[in-house]
Amino acid sequence: MILYNILSRLLDYPDPDLKGNLDLIREALAGESELKAQERTVIERFVDEMQGEPLMQLQQEYVQTFDMVPEHSLHLTHHLFGDDRGRGPALVDLSEHYKGMGLEMKEGEIPDYLPLILEYVATLDEVAARLFLADAGKVLTVLAANLENAESRYAPLLRLVEHRGHLAQTAA
Repeated sequence: MILYNILSRLLDYPDPDLKGNLDLIREALAGESELKAQERTVIERFVDEMQGEPLMQLQQEYVQTFDMVPEHSLHLTHHLFGDDRGRGPALVDLSEHYKGMGLEMKEGEIPDYLPLILEYVATLDEVAARLFLADAGKVLTVLAANLENAESRYAPLLRLVEHRGHLAQTAA
């Protein structure tokens, strides 16, 4: 489902390529029949906001939101382990999982980075994608709440990701 690719891109660091392709994201949304109306509205509103902001301001906001506040980190194992040594084996396991599933990571990528996770789940069928996200459900809930408390524009996007995982838990 293209939803995960779109969310991956919107939750990644904003660059000129993203800023220049926001209309393509909007077109992709229009063609996605399996999106719920609420999901479409949240993403369209986010894209509208991005289109109205200069790229440099978007980049500064992104860094302030995700890089300067540990409670907002998009590296999901950080929320479980912090800088503890237990994080390393979790990252290795996730890297091996990706490799076993045929996903090639770029040099220097950390496997628990939410945009990368969303890129991966986009390759799965919907049930498998939701189950994979359900494994990170508690972390996604905390992260979304942290972003809401900070009144971040990214919070609704995190809630969409979280909700996809929760749907898997209620179906199981």
